[in-house]
Amino acid sequence: MKTKIKEHRKELKMTQEELAEAVNVTRQTIIALEQGRYNPSLILAYKVTKTLKKDHIEDIFLLENEDLNTKT
Repeated sequence: MKTKIKEHRKELKMTQEELAEAVNVTRQTIIALEQGRYNPSLILAYKVTKTLKKDHIEDIFLLENEDLNTKT
């Protein structure tokens, strides 16, 4: 999953550590999120979105190359 965490965090002049503290995770989790190596829970995605002062999770987290119409 791609994210815009880093861009929005830098707009707010927020460090990875400050964001991590605000959403109650480790700095390593923020690094993994920014690098697209970790898919957050819905609750964490919501907390990150609100902390970065955005209204919609989709403003921060982007699904990449997923066919949402896949049959199961």
